[in-house]
Amino acid sequence: MVEIREEEKDAMTQNVEQPRRLEDLGRVHFLGLGGVGVSAVARLMQARGATISGTDAKELPVLRELAGGGARVHVGYAAENLGDVDTVVASSIIKAGNPEYDEAVRRGVRILHRSEGLAATMEGHRVVTVAGTHGKTTTTSLVAVMLREAGMAPSFAIGANVGGLGVNAELGDGRIFVAEADESDGSFMNYAPDVAVVTNVEADHLDHYGTAEAVHESFYRFVSLLPVGGLLIACADDDGAAALAARVRRERPDVRVQTYGFASGADFRLADAHAEGLRYGCDLHFGDGGSARMDLAVPGDHNLLNAAAAFAVGAELGMEPARAVAGLAAFSGAARRFEYRGEASGVRVYDDYAHHPTEVTAALRAGRAVADGHRVHVLFQPHLFSRTKEFAADFAAALSLADSAHVLEIYPAREAPIEGVTSALVTAALDTAGGAVAAEEAAARLAEAAAPGDIVMTIGAGDVTEYGPRILDSLRATAAPAG
Repeated sequence: MVEIREEEKDAMTQNVEQPRRLEDLGRVHFLGLGGVGVSAVARLMQARGATISGTDAKELPVLRELAGGGARVHVGYAAENLGDVDTVVASSIIKAGNPEYDEAVRRGVRILHRSEGLAATMEGHRVVTVAGTHGKTTTTSLVAVMLREAGMAPSFAIGANVGGLGVNAELGDGRIFVAEADESDGSFMNYAPDVAVVTNVEADHLDHYGTAEAVHESFYRFVSLLPVGGLLIACADDDGAAALAARVRRERPDVRVQTYGFASGADFRLADAHAEGLRYGCDLHFGDGGSARMDLAVPGDHNLLNAAAAFAVGAELGMEPARAVAGLAAFSGAARRFEYRGEASGVRVYDDYAHHPTEVTAALRAGRAVADGHRVHVLFQPHLFSRTKEFAADFAAALSLADSAHVLEIYPAREAPIEGVTSALVTAALDTAGGAVAAEEAAARLAEAAAPGDIVMTIGAGDVTEYGPRILDSLRATAAPAG
């Protein structure tokens, strides 16, 4: 599957009207049902009693789960799968040429973007949306875990599976809905938040936006969806988020603004951050002399910032500080966010989804904290030709924080190659050991570089995640006695 035509994408992501009501959608059919985002919406609609069906190209466990709940599920696309439906929900990767999409267009069936379908499930809730160039999955997860630990039974939709939650989407018994709001295709404009968290604003997804200025403007349009009296919670340590907060204060005085960070003027201010054994903690100061000690199971200052944002959400929802920090302490991490994959020969292996230079820097700094004086080795896979072209030098600078950086070829995802753009743009600017590595040699190369006590990290948004188990196998083979 490839992208929706540009004119169709624009129509799907520029809608700023109030979300549709679920009861108006009738029978709903999902295209790309096995995808993490689409299946989340399907789960929520099914839990709310909607009649759903859907198709994916592959047989996946989530399809069996939804079928067990009564959904009509198909593997392999065909026009007849559409059946007698009233609404089709699809992600941005579905395009004309998909037989079910084409059949829906031919019949004049209502077609919604995945985010519009998700927005319909939020009706009747107090909606908290989390957006940002980086950190939104972890921050959304922290909020959901914190609220659940406090017995507040939130509904949630997150872009990854989360330890402690079991699933990435669930309809809770409470009246709070927490959702990750994706800016990559502009679809975060389809929500109607009461509270909006913005973790940071940087240039990214320029294949969609074109310019950094357009990215910043899209975030302002997103927070402009807040109603009178709504709340923006923004990171004071990030230049883009801080500028956004200042603009909202000037141009939307009817919206409340709170900030968090290590910055001295933050409303929720962090201090004294340091590792405590296998955990990571800091002091959090807020209000008129209030303070709490945060203690996290996930490393890095960036995760302390994410937790501070979640704490601010909890404060807005009336949580006692002690209950909020206890809930945050229970968070064990989201899939592919500094995820521990195993240990062999005294070497620990972690996997991280970082695919922007700022994210790679944060991941490697967290790796340094966990390595505790030992070396850090990284296998990196650039994601998208356009992103590599734009940020090659920045990627090299970030990767140079590691003791060795080995770089795979670019994972193309949805893009066609760009002439002259290869991973060599990154490796040519590296200031550390390593360099380009072929896919078939990567696991052995990383195992050879690492010594007991070191850590290895696989980093990127593509299939580099599959290399963690291979590296562990290579480490075991290296340590095995001959014969």
